[in-house]
Amino acid sequence: MMKRIAFLLLTISTLLCLASLPSRAQQSRPNSLRVPSEKNTLIVYLSRTNNTKAIAEIIHQEVGGTLVALELVTPYPADYRATVQQVVRENETGYLPPLKTKIDRIEQYEFVFLGFPTWGMQLPPPVKSFLHQYNLKGKTVIPFNTNGGYGVGSSFDTVKALCPQSTILQGFTTRGGSEIDGHNLTIKDARAEEASKEVQSWLKTIGMLK
Repeated sequence: MMKRIAFLLLTISTLLCLASLPSRAQQSRPNSLRVPSEKNTLIVYLSRTNNTKAIAEIIHQEVGGTLVALELVTPYPADYRATVQQVVRENETGYLPPLKTKIDRIEQYEFVFLGFPTWGMQLPPPVKSFLHQYNLKGKTVIPFNTNGGYGVGSSFDTVKALCPQSTILQGFTTRGGSEIDGHNLTIKDARAEEASKEVQSWLKTIGMLK
């Protein structure tokens, strides 16, 4: 009887020890081991007046990686109002403008910083083209934005909708120029230094910078 009780106690003790151990998935936690580096980080951006480019370059200085500007086969008109009208038509029809930019072996990148201005309170059509053309499944996508003072609109939500199998981190947004008012590149000089501090704080918040 005593042997039987001792055996039962040993069995229960063993089961409790096993239950307290993390599962194999918890032990390995591959995502927690992934860190941005020169080889696994892509920074891709669309910039008309170079404000988003300025933020992209700040991110590149902080985390490294491959920096790529999105260019179109047929560029938008130089005239601001003509561009606005064209973008409105593209959004209404769902047209995706062909990209001149080609990214080789996008599968090598684990982290994709995606930068764009706010156009008509939406994600610009060329960025939609990029997200339709390239498979970002399993990657960590990190949006960043510049705008003329009206915020991101629906752009961050659209990124999430077009990347359903990606991990989307908290995005960054800051005020850039307002082309309609004739203010183009504004993230320069003292404003660039201020933006750099904003970017550093954001990168630390999302775990991309120590």
